[in-house]
Amino acid sequence: MTREISAPAEVVWAVITTPGHLEHVHPFCEHNPVTEWPGASARDKIHYRSGWVYERTFTHWVDGVGYDLDIGAPGEPTSHVSWRISPRPPGACNLAISVWPRSLTRIRGLQYVLRLLVLGPMMRRYLRSVTKGVEWFVTQGEPVRANQFGTHLWFSQR
Repeated sequence: MTREISAPAEVVWAVITTPGHLEHVHPFCEHNPVTEWPGASARDKIHYRSGWVYERTFTHWVDGVGYDLDIGAPGEPTSHVSWRISPRPPGACNLAISVWPRSLTRIRGLQYVLRLLVLGPMMRRYLRSVTKGVEWFVTQGEPVRANQFGTHLWFSQR
């Protein structure tokens, strides 16, 4: 999911690399405690409004460009996530968030159908809300509200 944001890349980078930033930009995040920050060894948790708690373990960090991380519930398989910023003149940038989800089943055909019909649409809705949240915080200067861009079946309060 890519969103153009009307702010310089440096401003967006400063926001998404602030410890605990998800509490300000993520409409489904209730808490974002940090264990270690910043860099390729960064670690934090995201407490979703649904009650789920995921751990994020950063694996790659390039200042001013982006980072990669693995995310998942403790003791379960993880998904891989990549955040990237690319400048766009004048004074704007693109924020791209890509997700490679964990496998939901070992049955190959069923796995394809689940990704196509369930996981893909749900992840696009999720990422659209997160990128809108970053844009909102950067351009408006105020934190997003819970479910500001709509609810989500998996991550909103139940």
